[in-house]
Amino acid sequence: MSIGKIGVVGAGTMGNGITQAFAVAGREVVMMDVGEAQVQRGLATISASLDRLIKKDKMSAQQKDAAMACITTVNSIDKLADCDLVIEAATENVDLKLRIFADLDRIVKPEAILASNTSSISITRLAAGTQRPGQVIGMHFFNPVPVMALVELINGLQTSAATYAAVEEVAKAVGKTPIKVKNSPGFVVNRMLCPMINEAVFALGEGLATAAEIDEAMKLGCNHPIGPLALCDLIGLDVELAVMQVLYEGTKDPKYRPAPLLVEMLEAGYLGRKSGKGFYDYK
Repeated sequence: MSIGKIGVVGAGTMGNGITQAFAVAGREVVMMDVGEAQVQRGLATISASLDRLIKKDKMSAQQKDAAMACITTVNSIDKLADCDLVIEAATENVDLKLRIFADLDRIVKPEAILASNTSSISITRLAAGTQRPGQVIGMHFFNPVPVMALVELINGLQTSAATYAAVEEVAKAVGKTPIKVKNSPGFVVNRMLCPMINEAVFALGEGLATAAEIDEAMKLGCNHPIGPLALCDLIGLDVELAVMQVLYEGTKDPKYRPAPLLVEMLEAGYLGRKSGKGFYDYK
């Protein structure tokens, strides 16, 4: 099928980033969140991001205006009914995602494709909660979405070849590089990345070095552009814990057990940049 209008569920960091990527490529996008404040905040984030590109001479003011004109914001999931592809970018919670997929399945036109930006949850499970399992796929973008080229395309057991082909085509059309991934806990990148971050939290909890020293060691010793603890703050400690829990529960392998310090920091409300405090203070 040909994909025209795109719907995005969620106007947070990932949702507004996905919206921006499609809008800059000239695609009509409907960004939905539950409240007007959330969608306006998401829209303001996109506008500020495009302004930074203008300052760097990577975009003109006219191109920004054209991109912003591609975006419509709504507060009701019902308003996504005529989209050809809807990408869910809600919090990494399986029950929430199942509810969203059930609602989308009921609302959007029968031929539409439903995608999830989940970083770890089973696409097969999400697909099974719909009446269109062959039209459900994982479309995992990376943060910051406008900058990162990779998109993991995850086939559930039920995903049809036609669905995969259509989503692969649209991903390439907006300048992304898709890789085909088997449905498995954590997929490819987070299967490797999140345990590395988790091990850095273990190292910090055991007092091997300070957060800054651990990050500096990985930047200078392994040539990483950002240290694992700073990256965890950027991703969100809640997201990191959710992925580790999926890996641990999905494999029953103790190497994926979440670091106790990570769990305790969440109990304290330290989520990273979005809460103003994580392994570093952002207030």
